[in-house]
Amino acid sequence: MNYVYLLRCADDTLYCGWTTDLAARLEAHNSGKGAKYTRARRPVKLVYSEEYEDRHEALSREWHIKRLSRQEKLALIAGAFSRPDGTAQLSE
Repeated sequence: MNYVYLLRCADDTLYCGWTTDLAARLEAHNSGKGAKYTRARRPVKLVYSEEYEDRHEALSREWHIKRLSRQEKLALIAGAFSRPDGTAQLSE
């Protein structure tokens, strides 16, 4: 399985990533062995994830999420987005 995830860092910033093992990746981030961005912003908390069978779909979704504004990412976390075709759109 492939996962796209959002973390909330200790400084209240958001980090988006991709992995095949969500629990191990979260542990890596919190132990300082994850992404360089999160090393100085620990602890981090998993606030959102999506699951994909296909690696390419997960990487594409990660790319799209990374281009969202902070407000849009917060709306995604809160469940205010729909993604019928894999793209993020504000739901009415």
